[in-house]
Amino acid sequence: LRRGGQIRSKRMRKALSAIAMLALASGHLSAATPDGSAEAGKQKSAVCAACHGVDGNSVNPEWPSLAGQHGAYIVSQLEHYQNGNRNNALMSPQAAALNGQDMADLASYYSSQKLSPKEADPELASRGEELYKGGDAERGITACIACHGPRGLGNPLAGYPAVAGQHAVYLANQLRLYASGERTSDPNQMMRNIASRMTENDIRAAASYMQGLRW
Repeated sequence: LRRGGQIRSKRMRKALSAIAMLALASGHLSAATPDGSAEAGKQKSAVCAACHGVDGNSVNPEWPSLAGQHGAYIVSQLEHYQNGNRNNALMSPQAAALNGQDMADLASYYSSQKLSPKEADPELASRGEELYKGGDAERGITACIACHGPRGLGNPLAGYPAVAGQHAVYLANQLRLYASGERTSDPNQMMRNIASRMTENDIRAAASYMQGLRW
C-alpha cells in the first residue's frame, strides 16, 4: 500500500508540473486586476443584473455568480464571447457591444463584490472531494486542486478562475460543454481533455463539491 501511495504521489507531482508548464507555455498569464473603475462598472452593470444579480450573486443557478471572481478572468471571458471561443445566445450579443474599458470597469466592479456562500449536496460531496483533491489517475482525470487551489480560489496570474461557491448547475453545464468540445476557451484544451474523461456522476459530484467550497 505504501508503495502504491508513493507511485500515486509521484504521478500527481508530475501532473502538477505539467499543468504549470502548460500555463506558462500558453501565454495565458495576465494581470490580476484590470485597470478599471468599480464605480463606473457598477453603473454599466445595470443591464447585467437581470442574470447575474445586482451585486454579482445570481439567483438563477443556470447563470454564474460573478461576485468575487478574478477581474482578469472576467475580462478574458468577455473577450472569448466576442471572438467566438465561447458562444451563448444571451452573452455573445451582450459582449459584442462592449469595448475594452467597459470590460475593465465591469470586471473591477464584480471582482470587488462578496460572493454568497452555498452548500454542497451531502450525497455528492464525498465523491466530489475525491475528484477535486485527487482526480482519477487511471482515467487521466487531473485533480481540480492543481489549478483551482485547495479552497477553490483559482490562480489569476495563470488565468484559472475561482470556483468556490459557484452554482453547481452552472459548473456542471460548463464541464459538459468542455466535454463535448462546444466550449473552447481553455488553454491547450486542458479542460476539454479532463472533462471528456468524466462521467455524468463525476461532473455532478465535482460541481457540487465546488459549490460548497468557501472563500
